[in-house]
Amino acid sequence: MKRYPPMSRPDDAPKSLFDGGHFWIQEKVDGTHLRFRLQESGLLQFGDRNRVYDADAIPTPYQHVVRHIRKNLDRSALRSAVENVESVVFFGEAMYQHIIDYDWRRTPSFLGFDIWSDSSERFLSPDRVEAIYDRLGLNHVNTFEKEVRAVDFDPHDYEVPQSNWYDGKAAGVVLRNKTGGRVKLLDGDFEATNERKTSEKSPKDLARECATDRRFERVANALESNGQAVAVDALFERTFETIVREEHARLFGEANDIDVQAFRSELASLTQQFVSRR
Repeated sequence: MKRYPPMSRPDDAPKSLFDGGHFWIQEKVDGTHLRFRLQESGLLQFGDRNRVYDADAIPTPYQHVVRHIRKNLDRSALRSAVENVESVVFFGEAMYQHIIDYDWRRTPSFLGFDIWSDSSERFLSPDRVEAIYDRLGLNHVNTFEKEVRAVDFDPHDYEVPQSNWYDGKAAGVVLRNKTGGRVKLLDGDFEATNERKTSEKSPKDLARECATDRRFERVANALESNGQAVAVDALFERTFETIVREEHARLFGEANDIDVQAFRSELASLTQQFVSRR
């Protein structure tokens, strides 16, 4: 599966990038790289920047986004659009907590930013990327400005806009043109922020702290709105995914790597208690 090329900073990018053409200025979100493609078998294949995962070996932090894509991707629309579905690779961000604490209720699990086509041997233009993600039922990164003249853009005098996904400034922006050129410009405050909300608490204490009745109720309401019963197993798995997504830095930060099995064991007990009270 196609790998995504490294993205330069403005000072390291080819000077020709700013000599002509137009930029689409898109939000650089604080997510984790994810790529996927539809196989001829109908199964989806997922990978990060360097690895491709077996279907039964998806890492814990990616499980919520994998479920999101499996549920929402319109496979029939993709099959009708291309002759060989395996020739198309989708790239985006798996949205779970790192430094920026996004508004997780409105931030999608996946935000697509690029698409590779083997048949044309190139990345598609940003306007086509947005149109395709819309057609396939998946969200894409938001665009702040379209068709900005590259010769008029000064990366050293650019103020990073407010994020589309929380009440604060974006992590940065990505400048893309229609010939495949791209460069990232990060906000200075974001680059200077290295704090991680890690915790030295036990897995049992962390589970009790994260698995609040309010969070259980939110997940239960989401299950019901999708026509699903609030059974213990379903509520447990969805709540675990939600906690991993929204509290990732505390659970899996650089200074902390919890005992997942111990955490899940305590969460299972708390889930049973909640369902019995509901």
